[in-house]
Amino acid sequence: MRTIDRAVGAVLGSAVGDALGAPFEFGLPGVFRERFPDGRGEMCGGGGWDPGEATDDTQMAVLVGESLLERGGLDLPDIFRRFRSWAAADPKDIGLQTEAVLSSGDSWDTAAARHFQVNGRAAGNGSLMREGTALLHELVRVALLGEDPSAALPEALAAVAPAHRARWAVVLAPDWHPDDATEFNGAVWPCLGSAVWALRTTASFEEALAVAIDLGGDTDTVAAVTGLLAGAVHGAGAIPARWTEPLHVPLPGHGPRTLRSDDLRALATALIA
Repeated sequence: MRTIDRAVGAVLGSAVGDALGAPFEFGLPGVFRERFPDGRGEMCGGGGWDPGEATDDTQMAVLVGESLLERGGLDLPDIFRRFRSWAAADPKDIGLQTEAVLSSGDSWDTAAARHFQVNGRAAGNGSLMREGTALLHELVRVALLGEDPSAALPEALAAVAPAHRARWAVVLAPDWHPDDATEFNGAVWPCLGSAVWALRTTASFEEALAVAIDLGGDTDTVAAVTGLLAGAVHGAGAIPARWTEPLHVPLPGHGPRTLRSDDLRALATALIA
């Protein structure tokens, strides 16, 4: 499989997981399988979401990708400006912490730090759904090369700062199960741990997303991260057309525009180039 197929799979897979999981957000474990007992989930919509509609997870990821292309690399003030325009357009389901930071009026390089100083909370899974963390980036990089992300975990963990390594090692251990989580999967540690578990314990893109969403909780983001990893491993061809055809990504504050699957394929192709 070519790297481009894996890259498109990662981008499309994340968006598909987001849209597929959105109607089940904050639901109980087992609801997805109850709705689709044959395991063939559909873009059903619900909970304020149209069938195939991606959430803030994918919307912000697209803004990052477009900034990287248009600015020729990482331009943090530009990304912050795009995020702020998006947040001001009242997008659906924007995270409370994200909204507070983007609407504070503080500059790009101080807004998050000042919010943390007041609230003492900064471990939401938003970093995984849009900007990524070092561990997730490394797993995706390995997958894009056609290698096994799970096999790369020991070396990746060894590069984590000692003060944080033990906490990550627990949720990324081969015998860890999401039931062992000590935090809600809206936190960054169990979110990534659940995605890695879903990838490790399944053999297909479809199955990985099904088990991830069936965990309940923050299903759109857990499924988005799972779809990112599973898409990079299994490639774009493994993503069912019944999921990509209705997929659409509104971009409030930027047009507004709505991206479709072909637009995401083009974005991924341009980024990997």
